[in-house]
Amino acid sequence: MIIESIVFVILICSLGGIFFVLSRKAPAVKSLPHYGTTGIRKHRFISDIEENIKEVKIYFDKQIFLHKLLSWVKVMTLKIETRVDKLLHKIRQKNKPV
Repeated sequence: MIIESIVFVILICSLGGIFFVLSRKAPAVKSLPHYGTTGIRKHRFISDIEENIKEVKIYFDKQIFLHKLLSWVKVMTLKIETRVDKLLHKIRQKNKPV
């Protein structure tokens, strides 16, 4: 019973602290532009990161990665098939009766 009342008092104090901080910061939040920029996008570092993200997004949207992967698999398959064909040809030549 004592522990529950201590926890309840801590909860009430925490909620009071939250409401106090929110009441102090509400005017500052209200003064921010509703749909405008906050000024952070003006930095070159942020704009460079945004451009890199856009390039990566386009890379995946157009499925360029999948296309390159499938093309590489196709080339490797053809190389392996050619090597197997050459080996089979050599084996047939060795086993061919004279």
